[in-house]
Amino acid sequence: MTKKVPVFAVEDLHVWVGEKEVVRGVSLEVFPGEVHAIMGPNGSGKTTLVQAVMGHPAYTVEGKIFLNGEDVSALEPDEKARKGMFLAFQYPVAVPGVTVASFLRAAVAARRGQDVPVKEFRKELLSRMEQLEMDPAFAGRYLNDGFSGGEKKRLEILQLLMLQPVFAMLDETDSGLDIDALKVVASGINAAATPERGLLLVTHYQRLLNYVQPHVVHVFMNGKLVKTGGPELALQLEEKGYDWLEAQVGGGA
Repeated sequence: MTKKVPVFAVEDLHVWVGEKEVVRGVSLEVFPGEVHAIMGPNGSGKTTLVQAVMGHPAYTVEGKIFLNGEDVSALEPDEKARKGMFLAFQYPVAVPGVTVASFLRAAVAARRGQDVPVKEFRKELLSRMEQLEMDPAFAGRYLNDGFSGGEKKRLEILQLLMLQPVFAMLDETDSGLDIDALKVVASGINAAATPERGLLLVTHYQRLLNYVQPHVVHVFMNGKLVKTGGPELALQLEEKGYDWLEAQVGGGA
């Protein structure tokens, strides 16, 4: 029998910020069609983990990162993105002077390795925007410039749907969303959760997981994955908080 290859994997990943080790030996596999959630208290290193995987230059990284079985540890962030790795930012940056449409068309062309005809691109873009209940005029605005928190998060999901990555990490995509916006964003995430793709959701709360059902839930503390379970683990955390688990694992140290 052919061994199933994870769409994403890290092996014994360590991440330093300067002299401080923030991620301390994480190994993780996500298989095609799986949705994983990483939960944990503030300051536990969740954002550092996903940013380091994507290749943020502020971090020193040791360990292996695989995408569809290929070792991409040494690749630059744009090379990982072209191969199909995606990160939705917790705090997307504004880029005045660059419209949403022109940014997305350039990004889609880079991902697909060829230009997309304007008419074809516009049709696809408007369809995806309608899916996310976005005003078509949004395409002509400058990237994240003056956007509300909810608009920024919808744009991150619009990028996800347009770029069609093989593996996507979503860093606290639910933060700053009211309940209506949360449902729309969750609908977009569910649309992206195809049998071929892997998704990794970073979140503090159960509320996103009420709408996006994860297959696997991990708890991250002090730079380590300290517990892994099914969706019931997220419910347990929602009910009890993190203190009981921190006491159980000795703070994850």
